[in-house]
Amino acid sequence: MGEHRDAGVVSLSAPFGTEPDLRSEVGPDGSAPRVLVLGATGYIGGRLVPRLLAGGYTVRTLTRSAPRIAALPWADDVEVVEGDATDADAMNRAMADVDIVYYLVHSMSGGKDYGRIDRAIALTVARSAADAQVSRIIYLGALHPDGVELAPHLASRKEVGDILLASATPTIVLRAGVVIGAGSASFEMIRHLTEVLPYMPAPRWVRNEIQPIAVRDVVHYLLATARAPGEVNDAFDIGGPDVLTYAEMMNGYASVAGLPRRGITALPVLTPRLASHWVGLVTPVPRQIARPLVESLLHTCVVKDEAIAALVPAPHEGLTGYREAVELALGRIEIDQVETSWVDARVAGAPSDPMPSDPDWAGRTVFTDARTKDSTASPEAVWKVISEVGGATGWYSASVLWAARGLMDRMAGGVGQRRGRRTKGRVRVGDAIDVWRVERVDRGRLLRLRAEMRVPGKAWLELGVDPIDGGSHYHQRAVFFPRGLTGRLYWLSMLPFHGLIFSGMVNRIVALAEDPEAA
Repeated sequence: MGEHRDAGVVSLSAPFGTEPDLRSEVGPDGSAPRVLVLGATGYIGGRLVPRLLAGGYTVRTLTRSAPRIAALPWADDVEVVEGDATDADAMNRAMADVDIVYYLVHSMSGGKDYGRIDRAIALTVARSAADAQVSRIIYLGALHPDGVELAPHLASRKEVGDILLASATPTIVLRAGVVIGAGSASFEMIRHLTEVLPYMPAPRWVRNEIQPIAVRDVVHYLLATARAPGEVNDAFDIGGPDVLTYAEMMNGYASVAGLPRRGITALPVLTPRLASHWVGLVTPVPRQIARPLVESLLHTCVVKDEAIAALVPAPHEGLTGYREAVELALGRIEIDQVETSWVDARVAGAPSDPMPSDPDWAGRTVFTDARTKDSTASPEAVWKVISEVGGATGWYSASVLWAARGLMDRMAGGVGQRRGRRTKGRVRVGDAIDVWRVERVDRGRLLRLRAEMRVPGKAWLELGVDPIDGGSHYHQRAVFFPRGLTGRLYWLSMLPFHGLIFSGMVNRIVALAEDPEAA
């Protein structure tokens, strides 16, 4: 997956009224504003913190796991307080001398007790903020309808907002629609359901209207509300410009991803509990997260008023539409179309990019076959064998299987194995090697090939070598991005052959490097 950056992200130099100028918040004594981010390692927090740092804020985090913060690229730029959000002593230490608190935590993955845990955290935050005389709390909640009995997940989010609004600290509650961006649990559910299932029997909630919002627009509102007048204590709905049903969101994703339109039939028999089991089976989103997400879809959740516009204007280029948000999440927006104000400040990653703090089920499905072997041969000897792969030399294992795969590709209209290669020993980016194209060459270290055969997805093969004491370390990796259900079935069908082909390649390449006469 190539790197991409988000178009039109929050500028850190534009005047307030278009995009938030965080640096104007520096006090008369020259001190930087002090911010506590609760949930800094979460989906939104991991995108917000680097932008706060770029804007001149002094950032503190409260975390149960300091090593998890240490693994993030901005770890050295924040103050870390280790402790649990339900622990009043830890919260008091985290709140000391803080101006603004971002409340971005919720416990929907904590089992049946997530409502109780969220309530306890909200009460702890409210008390600690009052004692520390914090100027403002900014809480990211969820869009929900009024006057109906809410599903447990939405009811818990609403209760947290109500507790904070009733506290002694001025609070802004941002009630966001379904967040669209790589790594968002809601978006990943859409992504995987759409990619895996060409036809989906679905619960009735697929007909409910939803107002999704791009993650970069969520970050925009979070940054801008830090500059709101101090007396504001209210809840505001935020959503993107499109109101869609869940079925329309899935087919919108399919269109952007280049997939056929999905057939979706609403059935009255799928309860939230059954649907969450089904989502957990079909997608990598854990069931304990899938269930509260499914329950929250039982309601029509759209923006009820535009009061937020009087407090925080939309980004100058407007809010992001659903299809563009999906394109950003999939990396379809070209780099040269991107504003770079926050990149100049060395902030890594766009708000819609996958982040190191995202769960390991976030992002597109990737299948890999990775193998390694140490050798007494020199790295130069191993590289020589790697660089001669393909063409007349062959693929060092299971020649019959490689030939059969090439024939299948020719029959399907592909290039097959006939192209061979330009020269035996020299390899350059752009060269064709049988059914592969050379995508990267780190001479003496790594060869990456991109498949040009007919496959339901995208495939790469990497062959590399690193020096070690007494010889070399050979590593090999096949990578496959499946397209839809067909792609997943294709990978599964090839697994028995991979065991023969790829293990044979490893052993033969190392053997030839150690003893060229073995050829």
